[in-house]
Amino acid sequence: MRPAAPLWVLLPALIVLPLLALLPGISHGGGWELVGQFSAAALRPSLDPIVLGSVLGGLAVTAGMALLGWAGSLVLGLVLGIASSRVVWRTCYGSAAPASWIRRLLAIPRSIHELLWGLLLLQVVGLQPVVAVVAIAIPFGALVARVVSDLLDALPTASLEALRCGGSPAPTALFTALGPPLLPQVISYSGYRLECALRSATLLGVFGLGGLGTELRLTLQSLAFNELWSGLWALLAVMLLLEALMGWLRRRWAMPARLGLSQRGVGSQGQEMVAVAMAMLPVLLLVAWRLEVQPATLLQWQGLPPLGAADWGAVATLPWPSLIGNTLLLTLVAAALAVGLAPLLLLFATPWPAAGALVRGLWALGRLWPPPLTALLLLFVLQPGVLTGALALGFHNLGILGRLLLEAAETSGGNKEQALLAAGVAPRLALLYGRFSGLARPYLAYGAYRADVILRESVVVGLVGATGLGSQLLEALSSFAGDQLLALVLAYALLTLLGEDLSDRARQWLLETPHGDGHPQEAGGTWR
Repeated sequence: MRPAAPLWVLLPALIVLPLLALLPGISHGGGWELVGQFSAAALRPSLDPIVLGSVLGGLAVTAGMALLGWAGSLVLGLVLGIASSRVVWRTCYGSAAPASWIRRLLAIPRSIHELLWGLLLLQVVGLQPVVAVVAIAIPFGALVARVVSDLLDALPTASLEALRCGGSPAPTALFTALGPPLLPQVISYSGYRLECALRSATLLGVFGLGGLGTELRLTLQSLAFNELWSGLWALLAVMLLLEALMGWLRRRWAMPARLGLSQRGVGSQGQEMVAVAMAMLPVLLLVAWRLEVQPATLLQWQGLPPLGAADWGAVATLPWPSLIGNTLLLTLVAAALAVGLAPLLLLFATPWPAAGALVRGLWALGRLWPPPLTALLLLFVLQPGVLTGALALGFHNLGILGRLLLEAAETSGGNKEQALLAAGVAPRLALLYGRFSGLARPYLAYGAYRADVILRESVVVGLVGATGLGSQLLEALSSFAGDQLLALVLAYALLTLLGEDLSDRARQWLLETPHGDGHPQEAGGTWR
């Protein structure tokens, strides 16, 4: 195995130095009093029964939309993942060529952020409960399909070949040989997607698609900070409960760790997994009925405003180099902040339990707080622009990466760290060269994936003035400029596909194991 230097995980944190130099130039300082009121309100959330009723109602809608969108994405992802698996096509038809074409087609819905899907559907069918569900299900489904096909193609095929040589039909051989080892990995990944769906449903609400996100944005814009924190604490409680439940199920069912390189069999808990999945069906139907989610409304298009004749000459005059350059700069700064600060903060807090608890709380707030709301809060003291948007996205992704790193550090490398401590090494150095030495490559590989995600998420901070393709795209949406909208969506799709390809290459390079004790594709799929 080619080890990665533990210090590599800290290098991205160097981005803090130029940021500290630039921040005074974009600070207007007019809203520190509001920031103080916002912070103080965290200790005094509103307990008014009317506010709490509104918060709980919005939270129920958000959780319901997330659950339905997540379930829809799993169904789509499993079907399309099997359909785009090379080993499935090769076993059934002797050629893997169709799988490659299906993979290329799925790259298009995967490259468009769920917020764009939501806003586009909102223009077409109006404000319907099904819009948020479908907006989550489409890109998440394409992403799950990619992961499922990667996992299938990376599984050992010796048992499959033995069954085929014994005369077993192709579908039966595939199900028997690949189903059991695939199941725990898919369930582990699907649990992570449920957490993502909850965050996405909150984000869609911020942009007017209903649920708690709408409540949060309205209370922030009206400076009702006490009511705002009532919603935030409720959302945090649900998010932490969900994370704890997923962690418990991962341990109970012996599912692979998110930053692990090994695969595990289905074990003796397979029947329990299937029983839980079957028990989810009536719950999903009940949620869909309560939220009045009716898929048929997707066919009832509302009258669109006249789009006018396309003016491609005007589209060509858009400042494309500036728009693309600012989008890439925003992505790189946010990714460097998130990837570099997570291990740095963990090292800083190591000797002091109180500091560790503070860092955990900071990361939980980062995961909880939708980036557009963070950007709106930053506008109290900073001018709109690329750096403000990058800080908002970096804070959100810092929470996600920090939690993953902490989760992985608690379950690996303990013996090496204890040996270093026993030899008299300082706690921070023992953590760095003990636990982090084995986690550096998978952590950086996941960081490359998060950079790809941040590129897709850059559209969500466009609303608050972060320059780039996102702000121009939202302007085109609001002005019904169909030609600009089409060109910008295509530009976004091409850019995110390029970013996905680069992050895939980075992950494969980081996970390359010359001694054959891991497969880049094998592990890469579980980190999406």
